[in-house]
Amino acid sequence: MILKHLTRFTNNPVLSNASKKIIRSFRVSSSIGEIHDINRHEPMAAVRGKVPNEGTPEEAVKCIKSGDNIFVQGMAATPTYLTDAMSIHGKENRLEGCTVYHLHTEGVCPYVTEEMSDIFRTKSFFLGSNVRQATMEGRADYIPIFLSETPILFRKNIIPLDIAIVQVSPPDSHGFCSLGTSVDCTRAALQTARTVIGQINKHVPRTHGDGIIHFTNLDYVVYHDKPLYSSGSKASSAADVAIGKLIAEHLVADGACLQLGIGNIPNAVLSQLRNHRDLGIHSEMFSDGVLPLIEQGVVNNSRKSLDKGKLVSTFLVGTQALYDFVDDNPVVDMRDAAYTNDPHIIKQQNRMTAINSAIEVDFTGQVVSDSIGMKVYSGVGGQVDFLRGAALSNEGRSILALPSRTHKGVSRIVPTIAEGAGVVTTRAHAHYVVTEYGIAYLYGRSLNERAQALISIAHPDDRESLQEEALKRG
Repeated sequence: MILKHLTRFTNNPVLSNASKKIIRSFRVSSSIGEIHDINRHEPMAAVRGKVPNEGTPEEAVKCIKSGDNIFVQGMAATPTYLTDAMSIHGKENRLEGCTVYHLHTEGVCPYVTEEMSDIFRTKSFFLGSNVRQATMEGRADYIPIFLSETPILFRKNIIPLDIAIVQVSPPDSHGFCSLGTSVDCTRAALQTARTVIGQINKHVPRTHGDGIIHFTNLDYVVYHDKPLYSSGSKASSAADVAIGKLIAEHLVADGACLQLGIGNIPNAVLSQLRNHRDLGIHSEMFSDGVLPLIEQGVVNNSRKSLDKGKLVSTFLVGTQALYDFVDDNPVVDMRDAAYTNDPHIIKQQNRMTAINSAIEVDFTGQVVSDSIGMKVYSGVGGQVDFLRGAALSNEGRSILALPSRTHKGVSRIVPTIAEGAGVVTTRAHAHYVVTEYGIAYLYGRSLNERAQALISIAHPDDRESLQEEALKRG
């Protein structure tokens, strides 16, 4: 199939003779065979004399050996067609001691089942629902790390990679594929892995930015077309809507540059911004909630200090409407996480406004975001990256938002964090905390002042008991 692509390209009358000559130079045998020992430091640089070995998923994953370190691309681009084959290969060939690294992935993960525990051990930088149970039971593990630093793990050889498994768009007339919806630390994996296995999927949008890879930097390719994983928004609760209004009306200024995650609260904030002007986006991710604001001209990125006119992100998750919007859209700039999440880059955006969610906040301002007690729920992600960057920005604002109570009616404003829970954002990083009952500003305030401010935005039925706990602390 890859040779069919090349034949079509070289027969294209629009291409210059020089371009046709370059493309013909890549034509070599496409059968599954020996891997070339090629320095792969720059994924965009074509490798002369090489074309990926094309075959079935079963043939592609045969290169995986016992003890290998394997990276799997995540989020909407999770290549489950290949990871399913990897799991079968591991079991049938009795592999041992393989380690799988990834951010949040979608779909079923057969490699974390109990029967695979001696074959594969997964170490996630950010947990999805598909690995939470395995992590809690000890068959999988979690690596706490800022999203901005995940590429460093590969580039500094802290985690040496043998295999990278990715999903890309078909090559264009120049031989370039795109990582589509997830650049994050995937680009770093491509730069450092010994072998790259790529699923070529026509449904992967061709996004601009750092996620471009020349197909000659793939070692094995498998063609399989399947719609990307999608995630639609859920109906916002009354608390979410109230939080969204408070943030939009009091904390988001015209001309602000926004970072928002996925979920009900970010969507609730976005829905309240229709009367704002000249907003920009510099975020680790974005979803469908941004689309109406772009259509209405509210988000136009015209007042950004860096990347003016560009919507910058490192991954995205949403519906097909979102994937259609980003496809070959030069406004959307998908960048390496080491860039998007670098606090020194973030702080250069004037009025940088970072809006992040939390699980619970204690009286001193310590913020739990990745765990519920001893149970790891998600990950550190980019929360601290953006809260710190926004705090250093000219007229920037760092915002943490959470409903005052859990679905079980338990206060999320607490005297002390739950036993075993992990602090993601320290008390020194916490500035604005928002619930449906108000805004607490903690920066520059003492411990006692912080406790009173937080109690004032707790659920009214919890304030008396919280006040009693505060008095006990003195």
